[in-house]
Amino acid sequence: MNHSSQEQDPNKTAPLAGSDDTTPIANNSDELSVEEVEEAIQRAAKGNTNIDTLVGRLVVEQGLATTDEVQACLTAAKHTTEGEDRRDQSLAQILLDKEFITKRQLARLKERIEAERSGQQIPGFKIEVKLGSGAMATVYRARQLSLNRSVAIKVLPKQHSQNPQFIERFFAEGRAAAQLNHPNIVQAFDVGRAGDVYYFVMEYVEGRTVHDDIVKHKRYAESEALDIVIQVAEALEHAHSKGLIHRDIKPKNLMISKEGVVKVADMGLARAISDKDAAEAEKGKAFGTPYYISPEQIRGEVDIAPPADIYSLGATLYHMVTGSVPFEGKNPTSVMHKHLKADLVPPDHVNPKLSAGISEVIEMMMAKKPGARYRNCTDLLVDLRALRRNETPPLAHREINAVDELAQLAAAEASAPAELPIDSSSPSAKPPISDLLVEPLFLVLVGMFLISLALNLWQFLASS
Repeated sequence: MNHSSQEQDPNKTAPLAGSDDTTPIANNSDELSVEEVEEAIQRAAKGNTNIDTLVGRLVVEQGLATTDEVQACLTAAKHTTEGEDRRDQSLAQILLDKEFITKRQLARLKERIEAERSGQQIPGFKIEVKLGSGAMATVYRARQLSLNRSVAIKVLPKQHSQNPQFIERFFAEGRAAAQLNHPNIVQAFDVGRAGDVYYFVMEYVEGRTVHDDIVKHKRYAESEALDIVIQVAEALEHAHSKGLIHRDIKPKNLMISKEGVVKVADMGLARAISDKDAAEAEKGKAFGTPYYISPEQIRGEVDIAPPADIYSLGATLYHMVTGSVPFEGKNPTSVMHKHLKADLVPPDHVNPKLSAGISEVIEMMMAKKPGARYRNCTDLLVDLRALRRNETPPLAHREINAVDELAQLAAAEASAPAELPIDSSSPSAKPPISDLLVEPLFLVLVGMFLISLALNLWQFLASS
């Protein structure tokens, strides 16, 4: 997995509290003393590898000094007087004194050395380069020696390696990823512990992320966005069939290989639908990324199901085709409030080049209530594939038509004139139906009375 573009993401929190997704690298290195840097390097260098040799190799690799210059500094380090402090005899100190490197560069070397040392503690792997660093892990590209292939290794930071909760969550990610076997999901190879190093080995994807493309090109063409999202929906369909919810679908977690294959990455927030204990433990806490999180995740609901991932994918697709996130705000709280309460601006209002069909699909994916969204990714794929064929999305269109019909009925009822009492003095007024029936009934009764009277009279005359 290539995390070279996994930079700081101020929008992800887990649990959500507005904290940063990543930790700046050597952010205050200009403030470090030489002694502090040296001590950190010496702590990282416990083992058999000579620290000066390691520093020298890294300095040459990064073009900070030539091999001859480093060798001259190494010779100078060996010829310092016997009574001087060992820290003053180190190659790093001499490189600083001769101004081959700065304190900032030395601090960065320290992190590379820590990476090298971590890699040396994981049997069977050789660390090659650091790809990214976050609050929850550092990711390296490494060489798996037995198979001679590149892999990505995620390592739990040392500050979390003594915390049972962080360790369990780290292993849970590995277990979740190991359950999945799909061409559009980053493959997990191994998860384990070597000494005090907790590591997770996975497929290395050389390429870019959807986030990288948005930053570079602003937005995607509709057809290209559909191709990507269809692959993601197929990956999620597989994950959901295995009982797993990703809970953090966003542009930075969607990788695109050099061959154009989309890979869903980072199962760090994945949770089994059936894991009620974990759900109860997380009740009331929001896990996810504010720009793409579903309303039910914001509320910290226990029953998080496939529609939550569909909402996040809808928010991602919205960003891809409009160049803007669905809801913006001054801070994570204001963004999340809009996910809960604010009406979504239709995508084709933001980008008029979009088809009405893709807008209908995105609006259904991002319905506030889970029951109003697609039930699952299988249904979603029906509409996405229809859009790719330039056809009307049947499910979203049917939903939109039903809403429109109800709205039209309500509007017609609201605009209909109220019934007014009839003015009987008006010559054109029509009498009520009850009035129309009185006169014929009266005539019938009178007729019956006259007939009865005539019969009685005839009988009287006949008898007399």
